[in-house]
Amino acid sequence: MRITQVGSALVESSWVLIRVRTDAGITGLGEAYHGAGVHQIAVDDRLTRALIGRDPRDVNRLFRDMMGAMSASGYYQGAVMSAISGIEMALWDIAGQACGQPIWRLLGGRYRDTVRVYADCHAGDVETPESYAAKAREVEACGFSALKFDIDPLPQMRDRHSKALSTAEIDHYVAVVTALREGIDPATELAIDAHWNYPPVDILKVAHRLEGLDLLWLEDPIPPENVAAMREVKRRTRLPICTGENFYTRHGFRELVETQAADIICPDLAKAGGLAEGKRIAELGELYYLPLAPHNVCTPVGTCAMAHVCAAVPNFLVLEYHFHHDPNWPGYVRAADPGASPLGPDGHLIQDGQVRLTEAPGLGLVADDAHVQARLREDLGFLSR
Repeated sequence: MRITQVGSALVESSWVLIRVRTDAGITGLGEAYHGAGVHQIAVDDRLTRALIGRDPRDVNRLFRDMMGAMSASGYYQGAVMSAISGIEMALWDIAGQACGQPIWRLLGGRYRDTVRVYADCHAGDVETPESYAAKAREVEACGFSALKFDIDPLPQMRDRHSKALSTAEIDHYVAVVTALREGIDPATELAIDAHWNYPPVDILKVAHRLEGLDLLWLEDPIPPENVAAMREVKRRTRLPICTGENFYTRHGFRELVETQAADIICPDLAKAGGLAEGKRIAELGELYYLPLAPHNVCTPVGTCAMAHVCAAVPNFLVLEYHFHHDPNWPGYVRAADPGASPLGPDGHLIQDGQVRLTEAPGLGLVADDAHVQARLREDLGFLSR
């Protein structure tokens, strides 16, 4: 079996879908993290030369060869690694289909049959504690046992250069998170994301006042590039610190993990290197007893692919799900085998806050081309050869 073509599609919300075709009639489906030019890089001749004519089942070797082919283009990070990650997912899909096995089995077998997801929520246009709590109850009622909300800069902060927090702003964030915690079931876990927005001195003021609210974690409390500063924040609060979505490959996670600058790591496998590299990152974290909670802003393609990794590692905690509000999100895929479908009766991948993994070969999903076509922004060989 040999690879004959790599195609990509840019669709609404800037999602990047990947297709790898073979001469055996098996087609693999993957997804790359969105970003400027990612769908173009995925079909760039410098990258595809490392793939065309090769056996797609040699996934790890092809991953290294793709990195080597793009060595002059910053392959350890950014758009190039996102493109490589999406292609790598598609190669695993082909490998699984070729041998009649699900990806989780090729990764060493599963620790769990279902993968828990948390809903990343948005309170809407009204910045009040009451609106946040109302949204939390609405999403919780859909069966999610874990939720996440953002404490992003308020409108009056967005126009000023300094990101220093005033006492009133700190009071607002504390009131929001308190309303969220008190508004949902005590058994429902609540995570808070600061989106790298604040200096340590200010986010620690917020963190110290939230320590009694039993939060699942505080995510990205400060900008990601200074691991030593992140470690200091972690050391100075009792809140669990979660970070990692802006690190690439296990090499990018090494300092974060070895210095124990986080309590929970959240790589995004659609840009950190793909599925096998995601498992390596999980194993690196396991050496230091760190749970894995992958960041995820993908369609059902990338979400399901990540769930295969989550099933295959012992230190998995929970997987992100970002599009509970989007009625178009489920329609990008169909079950490859209706008899072993990871999709629920309504065609949705997420059922009661879980992804259910089956014995379906490969990813277990195929793209719904009509749905893709209706939301297409640019086709680079995904729909057409």
